Amino acid sequence: MNAAQQPQDPARGADEQEIPQQTQQYPGWTEPMDPRPDHGEDTYRGSGLLTDRTAVLTGGDSGIGRAVALAFAREGADVVFTHLENEREEARATVDLVEGAGRRAVPVVCDIREEASCRTLIDTAVSEFGRIDVLINNAAYQMAQPEGIEGISTDQFDRVVRTNLYGMFWLCKMALPHIPAGGSVINTTSVQGYQPSPHLLDYAMTKGAIVTFTQGLAQELASEGIRVNAVAPGPVWTPLIPATLPDTHEFGKQTPLGRVAQPAEIAPAYVFLASSRASFVTGEVMNVTGGTPLP
Repeated sequence: MNAAQQPQDPARGADEQEIPQQTQQYPGWTEPMDPRPDHGEDTYRGSGLLTDRTAVLTGGDSGIGRAVALAFAREGADVVFTHLENEREEARATVDLVEGAGRRAVPVVCDIREEASCRTLIDTAVSEFGRIDVLINNAAYQMAQPEGIEGISTDQFDRVVRTNLYGMFWLCKMALPHIPAGGSVINTTSVQGYQPSPHLLDYAMTKGAIVTFTQGLAQELASEGIRVNAVAPGPVWTPLIPATLPDTHEFGKQTPLGRVAQPAEIAPAYVFLASSRASFVTGEVMNVTGGTPLP
């Protein structure tokens, strides 16, 4: 392969890439986005880091979740992932990527705000594969409110907390009996957990709680040989952004790198934390923030 045929690194040229103003209805879809998110379709190369592992992943239909599903599959893992009822087309694209890597993909319609749905997800994974090697709590809900706390209704607050915290809590509790020693849990927190934006107050609150939960659960499970870590992304170009934020044109420009990340740039952090290369890493938060310093 000559230089002209080399796949484009998602980071190269991104500094010059402008994101035009755009909006979508929640939860957002990949196809209409301008530019299209890069999930690593043409760039991610696996090296057998997760051969024959089974991963359960929430929110795997698009964005970071799709990029993680693709990376895990190319590293040799099978993936059970969730999506909402109206995201079947998005989920089909993830299935195609996983199967294209020669691994099994099991999409599950699951609203993680409901305990019974979480139980169905875990039961499906155990029925299909007999165990869960990696649980990735990635699905989340946010909705910007320029008025701050005055604009956050009780219904919105409830939805944010139930999606971002209840679902993670239930899934960890239900999955742990099926995670063997050497397995791991990876939660998705955010730069918002450390540097909260007033218009995302409820979302930022839950992301801070995820850090605390991760660190506490890691201490509890260390003696069982199960590692618990988290990834804290900065601004990432996913369908959730045009569906929940009013200003996409300026999104990500506040980072020291001066741009938004692509999902393909976040996924390797999950691969590392799930792999044996992170065998002595637990209770940690891996910051992937474009240079924004976090504690």
